[in-house]
Amino acid sequence: MSVKLFEPIKLRDVEVKNRIFVSPMCQYSAVDGVPTDWHMVHLGTRAVGGAGLVMAEASGVVPAGRISPSCTGIWGDQHVDAWRPIVEFIKGQGATASIQLAHAGRKASHVPSWEGGALIPEDEPTGWKPFAPSDLPFDEDYAIPQALTVDEIHHLTDAFGAAAERSLAAGFEVIELHFAHGYLAHEFLSPISNRREDEYGGSLENRARFALETTAKVREVIPDHLPLLVRISASEYVHGGWDLEQSIQLCKWLKDIGVDMIDASSGGNSPAQIMELYPGYQVPFAAAIREKVGIATGAVGLITEVRQAEQILADGEADVVLLARELLRNPYWPLTAAHELGHDIKWPLQYTRAKPE
Repeated sequence: MSVKLFEPIKLRDVEVKNRIFVSPMCQYSAVDGVPTDWHMVHLGTRAVGGAGLVMAEASGVVPAGRISPSCTGIWGDQHVDAWRPIVEFIKGQGATASIQLAHAGRKASHVPSWEGGALIPEDEPTGWKPFAPSDLPFDEDYAIPQALTVDEIHHLTDAFGAAAERSLAAGFEVIELHFAHGYLAHEFLSPISNRREDEYGGSLENRARFALETTAKVREVIPDHLPLLVRISASEYVHGGWDLEQSIQLCKWLKDIGVDMIDASSGGNSPAQIMELYPGYQVPFAAAIREKVGIATGAVGLITEVRQAEQILADGEADVVLLARELLRNPYWPLTAAHELGHDIKWPLQYTRAKPE
């Protein structure tokens, strides 16, 4: 009997060795957007641990697109040079290297979460003015963002394209666009955060314009043989906000542009959201999008147990699972999963041949 978790999956010409993906997780450990030794160890350990795809955290396509001054970036050659050895190590362990391209929008310019996550005012040396579709703050303790002009919107679309080119130069094989969790693209999509009256606001087609133009720009610079993923928030859990029905339509458009997989998350665009957390609470979004759109999906959200993850795939609710906190707790979860499911998996030679002196 085959084990779904350890079946390879082919995305265009990239074959990922199994269906356990490392979800992008902010580490707040970069310097001027440049990843450090921490990122080598953090990402490298998950590759050693047996994950099929290791995705680097949300990386700003421009400096003002970072959540915090300590977030990674990919807007300059210095970032390419720093990412390259990390990517090479990930690949050296048999894993597929991926990066998530992002812009934090109105949620930018904050201190790291472990320092409280407070706003850094723009008049402080490490702060800056956030940008967004409309001048609506996320919450009362967030900055009032500056509404983007149409020219600035076009510039940011180009910045995503340039970041994709740099990602390829660093050796990443899979690119994901971060359109979720209340960050810039999600802010455009949602009627809660987008009150524009031009071609980027109003109707669903207009609110989706930035996301679709940005996706098209990135798809244009990625070779045909490499895949493109998009993470969305399938629901905001707010009455009158972004929901699954709109997400399904968005995903149909994304598929037409050339997106290969939807990473189906949720929430993050309103402090008024009401969500119930339970194991696998976001899996139904992945299942619905997979069925209605006919596109591969990734399931996320409190997936911690081996049998739980295997069942999600066996039931056809998603094509891969993305683990975050569970892989922080146990970077060798894939090896543990293989043992529990009776699947033969190769351990790193250094671990199989090591002996005490």
